[in-house]
Amino acid sequence: MAGHSKFKNIMYRKGAQDKKRSAMFSKLSREITVAAKMGVPDPDANARLRAAIIAARAQSMPKDNIERAISKASAVGGEDYEELRYEGFGPGGVSLIVEALTDNRNRTATNMRTIFSRNGGNLGASGSVSHGFQRLGLISYPASAGSTDQVFEAAIEAGAEDVESDEDGHEIWTAQEDLHGVARSLEAALGAPESVKLAWRAQTAVDVDGDDAESLLKLIDALEEDDDVHTVWGNYEVSDEVMEKLA
Repeated sequence: MAGHSKFKNIMYRKGAQDKKRSAMFSKLSREITVAAKMGVPDPDANARLRAAIIAARAQSMPKDNIERAISKASAVGGEDYEELRYEGFGPGGVSLIVEALTDNRNRTATNMRTIFSRNGGNLGASGSVSHGFQRLGLISYPASAGSTDQVFEAAIEAGAEDVESDEDGHEIWTAQEDLHGVARSLEAALGAPESVKLAWRAQTAVDVDGDDAESLLKLIDALEEDDDVHTVWGNYEVSDEVMEKLA
């Protein structure tokens, strides 16, 4: 997901997420295949693959789909994907980082330029916005995993650096190198997480409202709809009141 955690359950974005569900499995499968190809096809010995499978299961991907994606990694003549990062600016002066998995660098670069320009944004050079973010590990749990105090205590005991909890759930932040160790410790205390991944955490947030907020959400939706885009991160904050107006 992009941006602020509260966006997960905002009705404005729900319709867009439903439309993208058919494409979601293909993106999850691609990440599983890449993870298996870069390491070994065993989630117990490949932390990235384990995280990809957790994400797929959280979206109710069938077991057969997961196993098929893993087996593709060893297929002769299979597609080769590379990881790319794009940085740019959206309406309201928002900074955006787009992570992609692609088998065609030129196609993806053209798509990114087009999407940004058509939706009130500007694609920047590498490093143009990432200096305003921290590269950290992020572990997500639903609100049902436990109370704020319970999750906070478990996270600190496991070696996490920070915890953010609200009515949507719990986001646990770790150092990059500690991500999977903390995740394993938390799984013993809280059960399986919704997701385990590396993330970009903004050091400062930009409040966006009015026309800028509407344009920004359209830009993010357009980016997420692109087949090659894996994740979109931003430093924006949109109030619940503004979201309700846009719904």
